[in-house]
This record gives sequence, C-alpha cells and structure tokens, in this order.
Amino acid sequence: MNAQSLPPLLIGCAAGFSGDRTDAAGPVIETLIARLADGPAGQRAFLIFETLAERTLALAQLRRRDNPEAGYEPLLDAMLRPVLARCLAHGIRIVSNFGAANPRAAARHIARMARELGADAPRIAVVEGDDLSGEEHRALLKDALGAQVEGLRVVSANAYIGAEPIAAALDAGAQIVVCGRVADPSLTVGPAMSDFGWRADDWHRLGRATMAGHLLECGAQVCGGYFADPGYKDVPGLEAVGFPIAEIDADGHCTIGKADNTGGLVSEATVKEQLLYEVHDPSAYLTPDVVADIADAEVHALPGKDRVELSGVRGHARPSHYKVNVCHEGGWLAEGEISYAGPRAEARARLAADVLRKRLDGLALRVDLIGALSILGDDAGRALADTPDTGLRDVRLRVAATHEDRAQAERLAREVMALYTCGPAGGGGVRTALTPRLNTLSCLLPRESVPVRFELMNAEDLV
Repeated sequence: MNAQSLPPLLIGCAAGFSGDRTDAAGPVIETLIARLADGPAGQRAFLIFETLAERTLALAQLRRRDNPEAGYEPLLDAMLRPVLARCLAHGIRIVSNFGAANPRAAARHIARMARELGADAPRIAVVEGDDLSGEEHRALLKDALGAQVEGLRVVSANAYIGAEPIAAALDAGAQIVVCGRVADPSLTVGPAMSDFGWRADDWHRLGRATMAGHLLECGAQVCGGYFADPGYKDVPGLEAVGFPIAEIDADGHCTIGKADNTGGLVSEATVKEQLLYEVHDPSAYLTPDVVADIADAEVHALPGKDRVELSGVRGHARPSHYKVNVCHEGGWLAEGEISYAGPRAEARARLAADVLRKRLDGLALRVDLIGALSILGDDAGRALADTPDTGLRDVRLRVAATHEDRAQAERLAREVMALYTCGPAGGGGVRTALTPRLNTLSCLLPRESVPVRFELMNAEDLV
C-alpha cells in the first residue's frame, strides 16, 4: 500500500512524567479500541508513556546501585498492568522510556506481568546506547566537558537519542519498545517513521511528527492540566482530566484530541500553550531527529468537540551532535520548617529567622515566610528584607541551606528543632529533612560516538 493512502496513525499518551496518574491509560485505551473498531481497515494505534525528566535517570541509577533488578520506572506496574492485556489483544503497540536506567529489567517485568495476566508473550525490544555512565565512557565525557568533570562523583550520564532505533525495533516486529533516555518527541516520531516508512532525512514530515510528539509528551497538559486558571481559563472536570490522542497522517500533519468520557478540554489555547512549552527558539527546536520549525505554524479548532489541528510546521536537518546530561553528587540540602500563629505571628517568625542566621553563621540560608513571602523571594533574602511586616497571624517559616559536608548541613536541622524552646513564643509543627543533592552538567557529543542500538529480546532473556 502506498504510504499516502495509509489511514491516519493513532497515538495516545498515558503519562507525562514519572509520578503521573496511574489511571490515565484506561480511558485512552478504551478510546483507541473504539476508534480502531470504527476506523478504516489497516489503521494502527500506539500507546506511549513519557516518564523521564532531567534528574529522573540519576535517581534511577541510584536505585539500580542498591538493586541490580531496579532502576526502571517505579510505577511501571501500576501504569501498565491495567491495560497491558487489552493492548496486546487489540494490536495496540506500546512505546515508552520507562526503562530509565535499566530497560532490560523493565522488559523482564513486563514479560512477567503478561504471564500473570494470562496474555500471550509479547515481543519486547529494548533500545540502548543512551547510558554513558560507565567508566568506559569517562574519557569521552572529559573530552566534551574538560576540566570541570575532574573529581566529579558521576551518578548518571545519558544522551538524548532519537527515533530511529524505535522505528527499527517496530519494523522488526516489536509489540512493546522499552527505552531509556530518548528525546520525548521521539516516542511519537518512531511509530510514525515505522508506520509510514519515512526516511531518516524526511525533514518536513519528521518536523511535523516531532511537534505532534511535543504536544503529547506532557500528558494532560495539552488537555487542560497545568493550564487551568479559574475565571480566566476555566477547565471542566479537572479532577478527571483526560489524556491526549493524536491522529497523524502520512505527511506528519496532526490533529490533537483526548480520551472519550474524561474531563478537561482540548482547545486552540491549550494547544498553543503546549506548542510553545520548553521551546527556546520557535524556528529551531533542536531534537536528535530533526530541527523543527514552528515559526509559521497554525492552530485551528475543528468541528465538534476537543479536536484541534496543527499545520504549517517545517523541519530542517538534524543536529550533528547529541545532547548529554551528566548528573553528579552535589552535597546536601538541609531544610527545616516551624509555624507561628496568632497575634504578631509574622514578627515571631522573622525573629526566629534572625536567630537561625546568627546561630548558623557560615551557612548561606534561604529564608521563606510561607504565607507572606516565599515563591517570589530570593536566596539572598533581599526581597524579604525589603518587605515590611504586615502583621499576618498565620505564618510558616522555612529555612534551607546546601553544603558539601553532611555534618555542616545537619546543623540546620538541629537549630530549627531547638526553636521549640530556644526561640520565639508559640512555635510548633517542626519538620526537618536532609536530602542528597544532584547537580547537572550538559554537553554535546558527536552522534557517531554514541552507540545507539535496539535488541529484540529472546524468550529466555525475559524469564
């Protein structure tokens, strides 16, 4: 069949980050099944889960250090188990980056899940090559980062690889593709490349599919999540906000909708906001697959409800390098909180902060008065010093500091606790926390230096 005569590809998204709602996939799958039943012959559908952020992989690597069978998305079971059997029964293929730091362990878990559900054993592929954390890659990172990498306690290093290995795995017959750090839009571009047979240098089509993937990748954000603002941007049924479904044609043009019988909305406004989300240059959105260009993009609502068309997207030749994030140990973050209420509560909270500053000389404290000034404050405390006491009667003091030395960071927790009896009157509800910090460096590596590959796993490897 000629690619131009193929029916639109359906791609639903059921997660926009690690920790997203675990019941999102059900309505998406029910909608995809219904559309496949009513749609043209030969139409195909995919379900994607996007579960990685910049630091998620470092946390996954730390879990893998403790347990070699861990290091993948911790909510994998909760997200996938409710829909896995239905996906396999209806030919809906699954692509996700929930492999995180351990795609092979994730694949084994999915295979166990299928057996426990009584489903046929799925053909599972893993995409690898993004993980550059090992000692064998240290010289490569040093060439890119120079002296700043010296002495770093590296936790993770991952390249943002693209859609080609995903498409190759699907072409080889994979029903489920488990990735680590692929670029978010590539989860959509890979299925489109496979379905329509696009070349890896078909820049305009890849650019359009990339922006379709960009609209899908944050899950409910394009359906009214992270959008609602009462009285200004009202969203119906936000408590049951739906997740998005894209229809992508053979030229990469897309229409965005959402799962049936769910809350939220898909409108020109939600699509425009998500289209521009995290895009630094609308004419040159850099991804490993293509440089997408939305400078002349247009968004139009279609007849009916919750259907918006994106057009006017172009694509240019992809970058010659992959972006790489390197996460490394960065000391400790200490936090402490205490509440003050009643007459002169704000004055007592300010006095407590002053006591801590004097007691913790040598630590650079961040001070917030939650209820008076916090989000709009600054680390140096200038905004707080310039903001007069307004006599608030309900204030929670939060202080925080970072230090390379754990013992120094622990001083903060002890001093906040001591405010119970050594500080101003009426303090209560103390909470403290000490958290290891992860810092991030970024660099670029030549594509040819990153060994990207996929493997269709054998049955014996999935036991």
